[in-house]
Amino acid sequence: MALEKILVVGRQPKTQQVARPFTKKLYAADEVADIWELLKAADPNLIVFDADIPRPQIFDALRTLQNKSMVLPILIMGKIDDPDLCQYMQEYEMADCVENPEDSGAIGQAIDRIRKNDRDNAANRFFMEDCPSSVSIVGKSRAMSQSLRLIRIVAQSACNPVLIVGETGTGKELAARAVHILRCGSDQKFVAINCAALTANLLESELFGHTKGSFTSADREKTGLLELAGSGTVFLDEISEMPLDLQAKLLRVLQEKKFRKVGGTEEIECKATIVASSNRNLMQEVEIGRFRKDLYYRLCVCPIPLAPLRAESRKEDILLLAEYFIQTSNICPEKRGRIKGLTAMAAELLTRHHWPGNVRELRNVIERAILLEASERIGTSNLLLNPAGMFDQERSEGQPERIPIKDFSLEKAEKELVKRALDEAGWQKSRAASLLGITRATLYAKVKQYNLQEPIKNPQPVS
Repeated sequence: MALEKILVVGRQPKTQQVARPFTKKLYAADEVADIWELLKAADPNLIVFDADIPRPQIFDALRTLQNKSMVLPILIMGKIDDPDLCQYMQEYEMADCVENPEDSGAIGQAIDRIRKNDRDNAANRFFMEDCPSSVSIVGKSRAMSQSLRLIRIVAQSACNPVLIVGETGTGKELAARAVHILRCGSDQKFVAINCAALTANLLESELFGHTKGSFTSADREKTGLLELAGSGTVFLDEISEMPLDLQAKLLRVLQEKKFRKVGGTEEIECKATIVASSNRNLMQEVEIGRFRKDLYYRLCVCPIPLAPLRAESRKEDILLLAEYFIQTSNICPEKRGRIKGLTAMAAELLTRHHWPGNVRELRNVIERAILLEASERIGTSNLLLNPAGMFDQERSEGQPERIPIKDFSLEKAEKELVKRALDEAGWQKSRAASLLGITRATLYAKVKQYNLQEPIKNPQPVS
């Protein structure tokens, strides 16, 4: 099956000739320095370096691609005699070499090998070796490596309780499940409760259970989560929101490994591992009197931090997460497998974003883009990073903030609407006319009337 787009780098016409049967569109660059704009504009599925390109230049290009978090299959023509490039080729499984540049059969086999390695190593691309197989903690950054190392160390120890800290959306519950799987196994119960979602009385009843008649609506006995978990794990999400009086009762459980139901007198043994999380700085909460100091020090034995996506040590995970969400999302089942990835400009936009909502926000952005995207790669037009204020965002990107009412007219509104339809349709006039509900002839008249100019097109493939 032919690839959609191949970029050939080098001046040898023969390389273009042998690559042509394997692609629908062929692009060419004479020098390595020329490829960067083409990568953004053409977004190729494969880069082919011909035999005349100096090997150190290819190595530098591959390192630059890696630094830009651009994962692209690479095919190199001719022998590889540069030791650095040889080492890189061994580690980078989406790269291959064809020693005889005129052997079209070998080129086809090399492309097939690259595709097979891409499929076979999908899991290795997303997850580190330290990540439990049943927990989908995506990431290969230095920050994620450190977090997973701590998760494994803590899980294999007798440390109880365990504290996980990180901003909203960084994956604290996934980290808690990883601790649970590594320590207790998948056959034990994992029960989670959000301390911010319940009132003090309900939270106490959920945790400890209650006896019949212990309060007005207690018409039957209830088993609490601490007892229900058995030898498994109780995850206390956002423990900083727990009321102070309940914090004191939790501290007693952590120290004595026993508790009583609300209204009960019998001591019940707590066998569960207690994992707590917080998106607040607990030491600051202690200083302002919202969190007990003794509970803080009881929890903070070996805290596991999760870095935000904007941290330099975790930025390389952004595109990896985006690719994972594209491949695994079920938000639009009929598009499953049809959307192949991101355009180069879309990838660049994602890496520049601040991500205040972290992984949860990134997932929402990708799933929203999947719903809106009609092509096989997600472009910048469908990456709505601020959907609630997208009209304000559009104005800030070149439109006046507000047209004064004295300057407003139906003509200006119509001009803007026609321009937006053309941009949305990629200046395909039949599609734009369909979006506007007018004929193609009427659209042509409007374009001429308002003197609308088509933006500079992407580079054309080699004819």
